[in-house]
Amino acid sequence: MPKVALFNQGGSQVGDLELNDTVFGIEPNTHVLHEAVVMQRASLRQGTHDVKNRSEVRGGGRKPWRQKGTGRARQGSIRSPQWVGGGTVFGPTPRSYSYKLPKKVRRLALRSALSSKVKEDSLVALESLSFDAPKTKEVVSMLAALNVEGKALIVTADQDEVIARSANNLQNVKVLTVSEVNVLDLLTHDKLILTKEAAEKAGEVLA
Repeated sequence: MPKVALFNQGGSQVGDLELNDTVFGIEPNTHVLHEAVVMQRASLRQGTHDVKNRSEVRGGGRKPWRQKGTGRARQGSIRSPQWVGGGTVFGPTPRSYSYKLPKKVRRLALRSALSSKVKEDSLVALESLSFDAPKTKEVVSMLAALNVEGKALIVTADQDEVIARSANNLQNVKVLTVSEVNVLDLLTHDKLILTKEAAEKAGEVLA
């Protein structure tokens, strides 16, 4: 079983934490991680792009000239695609880019992302995390005590409004619950700060 140091909010080590081997100790599957990231990024696309085809552009109701006898090419509308100001052929239309990977693949991707954090020594385990009131400086001092630099992802077992509001003004800090953890956030943040309760819950849910 992988073992990581367990710290308190003041940055002092208070022991070790044994992590679930099937969640935090597997060999990361890079292909599945890639698939999960592509799926998430595709789901974030708005898909509101749109062009007007020949039935939507303004004008062009009348045939520009008679079919025969003018010496010019036959035309049915001045809003055909070959005309300036005409409709666009096969242009993008609004659509959803989101799709889903199989549940087992998504869970494997999550386990791979968590295991990669352990392998890279980028996981910080906290005995507990709580603040008396929403204060940004409390989070800043905690990160400084834990020697955490760069982008940090804080994961708690359950929703805590005080912690979320405390970190809300910090651009490089994001707070999620275990049920909200996703591959994209795990890979785009340099450090994963996980409470002991959250680690145990993740071990039960994802095993």
